[in-house]
Amino acid sequence: MTAPQSPRPSESSAADNQPKSLAATYIKGMAMGAADIVPGVSGGTIALIAGIYERLINALGSIGPSLWQVFRAEGGLRGLLAVWRQVDATFLLFLLLGIASSFATLAGMIKHLLDHQPLLIWSFFFGLVVATVFLLLTEIKRWNIGRMLLFLVGLISAVVISSLPIMTTTPSLPYLFFAGAVAICAMILPGVSGSFILLLLGAYDAVLEAVDTMNLSILLTVIAGMATGLLLFTRALKWLLAHYYQATLALLTGFIAGSLVKVWPWKVDALGTIDSDAIYNVMPWQYPAGAQWATTIGLMLLGAVLVSLLSWWGNRHA
Repeated sequence: MTAPQSPRPSESSAADNQPKSLAATYIKGMAMGAADIVPGVSGGTIALIAGIYERLINALGSIGPSLWQVFRAEGGLRGLLAVWRQVDATFLLFLLLGIASSFATLAGMIKHLLDHQPLLIWSFFFGLVVATVFLLLTEIKRWNIGRMLLFLVGLISAVVISSLPIMTTTPSLPYLFFAGAVAICAMILPGVSGSFILLLLGAYDAVLEAVDTMNLSILLTVIAGMATGLLLFTRALKWLLAHYYQATLALLTGFIAGSLVKVWPWKVDALGTIDSDAIYNVMPWQYPAGAQWATTIGLMLLGAVLVSLLSWWGNRHA
């Protein structure tokens, strides 16, 4: 089984925006949103497996000042339609609707599981990430020194990021703007969780609470920061994917592999107990509640199976 490679927007056909294809995009967006809620799992990982990553980066990377020239060439309604097509906006709209749906419907449930059943949810995502790494490693057509080094750079970078101490601060609106800009860059990178970056910056709880309570001042500030970071970051990533796809894939796969440190299921707090501050990895047999092998292995296998199914489905609906 192979991970699908997404078409660029310019290569997509009219069939890409048919109802069936748009429904598939919406569902993939929901999967991305569900992953992004969990601090340690990246929506970019889901996009890569689902076969829409390169299309997403190309669409986002096409947003910029050059769109004014596209509009002026046609003018009026025709110009707006030309801009809409240039940025693959129908695809982006349905993807964002899916992501927003996940945040609106799943944020509370996932937060509850993280607080009360952390071993279960981390086991599921650990299996998901392990399967993703194996899947993507098969996509590297020919390994060489450069690609192996890029894989190691990605892996080490993700491990270092995952090991940084978490900031405790009461975030102001300008700080939330900055946190959103940094987090969206991580969210686009497979293996580097935007939610975890928000957690490191001390903004995760504030953003999650704002989603639950629909605090528009916080939500709009974070969204503005994300939009700014997105426009600045995706152009570089678009160029890398266009010119060095295999090397970039090796780097991204390293990021995903390194994130396994963060999604390791067996965690305790500084005192060796299990609570909401449990962030230190321990061996399964050192876990206060026991390794719970049957449950944890079963959930890991479930995560791996779902990734395989998502990859297969992504091949059919890319």
